Amino acid sequence: MREQVVRVADATTGQRDLFLCHAWHDRQGAALELHNLLTGLDVTVWFSEMDVPLGTSLIRKIDKGLASSRAGIVLVTPALFQSLNSDGIASQELSALLATDRVIPIVHGTTFEELRKVSPLLAARSGLTTSDYGSLDDVATKIADTVLLDDDQLF
Repeated sequence: MREQVVRVADATTGQRDLFLCHAWHDRQGAALELHNLLTGLDVTVWFSEMDVPLGTSLIRKIDKGLASSRAGIVLVTPALFQSLNSDGIASQELSALLATDRVIPIVHGTTFEELRKVSPLLAARSGLTTSDYGSLDDVATKIADTVLLDDDQLF
C-alpha cells in the first residue's frame, strides 16, 4: 500500500513532476499507457499527446515542457531506437534530458544492453525495466513512489 505523499508540482505555474520522452510510434501505445498509469497515481506528466494543442509549435511546446518539469523519464523501446538513429524529435528531447541529473530510463520491450548500443549515456543512468518489474503498471508505481517525495529526497 502506498503511503501519503507530498504534492510537489504546482498546477498554478504549470510545473510538472515528469516530462515523458518517447518515440512517436509509441504515442498511442506504451507511452499513452505509462502516462495514464502515472497520472492515475497523482503524478503530473508532460506528454506531447496531451500538451501540444493543434496549430501550435511542437518544438516550442516541448522546450517549455522540458523547462517546467522537475525530472524526465525516457520510455526506451525498439521504436525509440529507430527515432534516435534518425535524429528525430525524441533525440533532441533526450539530449536536453541528459544535460540534467534528473532522468530515468524506462526500458520496455528491449534491454539495457541494447540501449547501451544506441545511447551509452542514457544506459549509464539508473532506471527500470518492465522485464524486472513485470509490467508498466508496476514500473509506474515505483516511479510515483520516487517522484512524489519531497524535493530533498528526489534523486
